[in-house]
Order: sequence, then C-alpha cells, then structure tokens
Amino acid sequence: MNISIITIGKLKEKYLKQGIDEYLKRLSTYAKVEVVELPDEKAPEQLSEAEMEQVKGKEGERILSKISDDTYVIALAIEGKQRSSEQLASEIDKLATYGKSKVAFIIGGSLGLSGEVMKRANDTLSFSKMTFPHQLMRLILLEQIYRAFRINRGEPYIFQG
Repeated sequence: MNISIITIGKLKEKYLKQGIDEYLKRLSTYAKVEVVELPDEKAPEQLSEAEMEQVKGKEGERILSKISDDTYVIALAIEGKQRSSEQLASEIDKLATYGKSKVAFIIGGSLGLSGEVMKRANDTLSFSKMTFPHQLMRLILLEQIYRAFRINRGEPYIFQG
C-alpha cells in the first residue's frame, strides 16, 4: 500500500519532526508512506469570507495537483466522520483488500480545505470536534495509521520512545 499525507504548510517544530520521522520509520515495515508538504498561501491576519475562500482555493489547487485519478482520498475535516482506531484499521484493511493501493490523507491549512478538495475526497475523517494545529495533526494521523497496521496484524501496540 502507498500512503500519502498531503499537507499544507511547512513543519518548523523540531519535536514534531522527530515524532513524524519516528512513525515514518516504524510504518516502513507495513507500507510506503510519504509526507508531501505544500506551501501555504500567504494571507493577512484579517480576511473577508471571499479572501478566505480564495486562499483555500489556491491551496486546494496545489493539493489536487498531487492526487492521481486512481488515488483513494480521505480528507481530514472537523465535520468529517469520527472513528475509533479499530474502525480506521478496518477501513485501511478493506482498502488494501479491494485493490485501493494508493491512499492519500489530506490535511488543509489553517483555514481548512476548499470545496473542490472536499468534492474530490472519497471519504472524510475527523479526530475530534476540537480544532488541532494542522502541524500536530500530521503526527496524530501517522500514529493512528501505525496503530491501524498493528491492529490489522494482531500485533501488540508498544511505544518505546
């Protein structure tokens, strides 16, 4: 299985980079996983609704340019479907079983995802009704994907940092 995490914004925090690198290393036994970082659209602090849509639209174009037609897309969004770790594991297992070998998880920028990206998504995923920094979501998502593979293989989940 080839998994892409397509995300807006550059990761600057060293502690998050270390955690992400650790999970990418652990996941390499189960799947080919890559993180695709795309630049965020520069915008002033105070934006009108139209300006926000314009920023999301430009970021959305960048995201869509990285997705092939045969990729199964899961968009991370607060209003998405909430699942347990076991449910996510089951869905990843079903995707692999039914020949969906390319899966992309999409993490938008600070304003969220454009309507075009949401339309392209085959599914949505929400980790909580709470808002998390999109940089932190990369780490949380990688941890859950790792946990899903461990669950699917019947392996115990042990974190040794």
